[in-house]
Amino acid sequence: MSEPAITIRDLTKRFETVTAVDGLSLEITWGELFGVLGPNGAGKSTAINILCTLLDPTEGSAFVGGFNVEDDPERVRELIGMCPQQPAFYPHLTGRENIEIYGQFHGLSGKALKERVQMLIEKIGMEDHADRRAGEYSGGMIRRVSMAMALVNDPNVALLDEPTVAMDPVSRRAVWDFIRELKANGKAVILTTHYMEEAEELCDRVAIIDEGKLIALGSPAELMKEHDASNLEEVFIKLTGRRLREEV
Repeated sequence: MSEPAITIRDLTKRFETVTAVDGLSLEITWGELFGVLGPNGAGKSTAINILCTLLDPTEGSAFVGGFNVEDDPERVRELIGMCPQQPAFYPHLTGRENIEIYGQFHGLSGKALKERVQMLIEKIGMEDHADRRAGEYSGGMIRRVSMAMALVNDPNVALLDEPTVAMDPVSRRAVWDFIRELKANGKAVILTTHYMEEAEELCDRVAIIDEGKLIALGSPAELMKEHDASNLEEVFIKLTGRRLREEV
């Protein structure tokens, strides 16, 4: 595609007296794994929800694959897959059935749907649990199913909001491998996370947001060098005066 994966220009979102996103500008390319870091309330999820067409900006603009999120929301939704911070699923259905339903929402059916769902189940390491009721799942298993549901339509842009929360280390590594595969296939991946080591391990570039404003942007190595830090958590402390995980 000739257009950038995502273009954000002076994006602002206000809720009554609160400014959740304040003049944010970013450009994310195809095949880039882009991390967004910030404490709770920094504006990360609000910005993601605007890109998903769930919220309209107060000011500024946002484009996904060249389509304006306000003017062409249906075209934007065709391009994206969203793994939300708060998973939405049917607890009385199995994990497999939840993924299949989302595939049907996107127009998949028959053999193609079955094969796509099985592939995702294997990628997220859920083979032994796929046919259990989702209401019986642990928090980590729910997150894995939620990610598969978000990616069942093979989106060009994956928006992953805290995808590995509550996962054990083995599950997290399996998801990391899958995220890397998305990037290798030319997808644009936007990852919000509270795990600094996750951002360091996966992301080509990282944006640090605080109080709705962009306060740092660059590769993990660039940010650590610029701020004379041994890891991203040190960078975050120097820029904000607090530890990220204290905000969880």
